[in-house]
Amino acid sequence: MNRDPSARSIFFRAISFFFAAVFATAAAAATATWQIDPVHSSVTFSIRHMMISNVHGEFSKVTGTVVGDPKVPAEATIEATIELASINTHEPQRDADLKGPNFFDVAKYPAMTFKSRKIAQVASGKLKVTGDLTLHGVTKEV
Repeated sequence: MNRDPSARSIFFRAISFFFAAVFATAAAAATATWQIDPVHSSVTFSIRHMMISNVHGEFSKVTGTVVGDPKVPAEATIEATIELASINTHEPQRDADLKGPNFFDVAKYPAMTFKSRKIAQVASGKLKVTGDLTLHGVTKEV
C-alpha cells in the first residue's frame, strides 16, 4: 500500500484540532450533549505533495457528539464518524484514487471514527484532544 506516514500524521492532527474547535465553541450552563452539525461542519486537511506543493481537501460528511460541561472540558467526551467517500480535493481523478483500494478503500471501509480519550487545556481557549482514530480497520491514538 502507498501510504506516506507523515501525511497521515498531518491528517490525524488536523482532525484532532477540528474536534477541539468544535468543543471549544460549545456553550451551556451544565453537562449537555451537542450534535456535530453535518450541514455546517467539515474536516479539512493539507498534505505536502511531492515536496513542492500542498494538497488541500475536506471530508464534507461528518456526524458525532460532544458531551460535557464547558466549565470542565477535561471530563468531556467526543465521538465522530467521517464518511470517507465524501473526500474532495478538487481533483476528481485524485479523489477516485483516494477512494479506491490503494488508499481508503471506501467499498470495504466506508468511514473513519474518532473517540476521545483525553482533553487537556493547553492555553486559554485552546484544548488538546487525544483519542482513538479508526481508519482502514486499524485504531491508533492521535
